[in-house]
This record gives sequence, C-alpha cells and structure tokens, in this order.
Amino acid sequence: MTISDLKNIPGRRYPAKRRTQNLVGGAAPVQAEAFSMGYVTLDPNGGQVPWHNQEQEEAYFVLDGVGEMCLGEEIREIRGGQAVYIPSGVYHQITNIRSKPLKFVYCYGPAGDVDHWKQELTGTLPKEGIDVPALPPGAARQCTDAPDGGES
Repeated sequence: MTISDLKNIPGRRYPAKRRTQNLVGGAAPVQAEAFSMGYVTLDPNGGQVPWHNQEQEEAYFVLDGVGEMCLGEEIREIRGGQAVYIPSGVYHQITNIRSKPLKFVYCYGPAGDVDHWKQELTGTLPKEGIDVPALPPGAARQCTDAPDGGES
C-alpha cells in the first residue's frame, strides 16, 4: 500500500503566491490513471491559481478561507465547506480575498500534467484578454508575475 502523507510532501511554490502539494499524480507517491488530486494553499490577500483552462474536468473543495472564483463569465465568492465543478475547457481562476491563507483540495481527471503549472513557472502563462478570453468584469487581476525561482 502506498500512502501520500501531506506533512511529508514539500510541494512547489508558484509565482502567483501559492503552494501546491500533489497527493495523487505528478510528484506524489500515489499514482492513478483516472484522476489527480492535491492540496493548495493560497497566500493571504491575493494568492492565486491564475486564469487558465485545461482538457481535464476538475473540482475544487475549499477547506478553509474565502476566495473569488471566476468560472467562464461568472464570478462568485467561495468559502470553506463549498465545492465548485470546473468543466473541461472552461477558463477559471481562484484568488484569496482575505488576510488568512485559503486552503483547498483539487481533483481533476483524467490524470496528467496541466500546462498552466509549467507556463507559470516559466513566465509563459497566456495573458487574459490578450492571448485568452478576458476575466469576468470586476475580477481580481490575473497574476502573470515573473517567476522567482519556485521551490520543488
């Protein structure tokens, strides 16, 4: 039996002020074909998973905190105890809008790498409203800051 233990997974730090720890798939000890799953901590006041889309369908389950969730043309607050479904191909972004960390679990399937992780780390994330569709009106700005080296 293989077990992923969050306290033993260092994760990766991203330029958009978040830490992602793979629990299933990617660098995680547990692997699956049908899905990938991980734990994300968004830094206070603006930590983010920037505007992107992917082929896999996905769900976010917020454990603690409050965020601004953009999904296609919609924008809503999401908070601890709530989940959101993200259909395949739909642009989405989540931003921490409070002064404490926002923590959530993601699950997407089928398993595999998603382009936006590599793009963010290399500074090549497509820019909203220029390279990809615009964010909903009033949404937090997409983080496209230059990488700071990240940590593995």
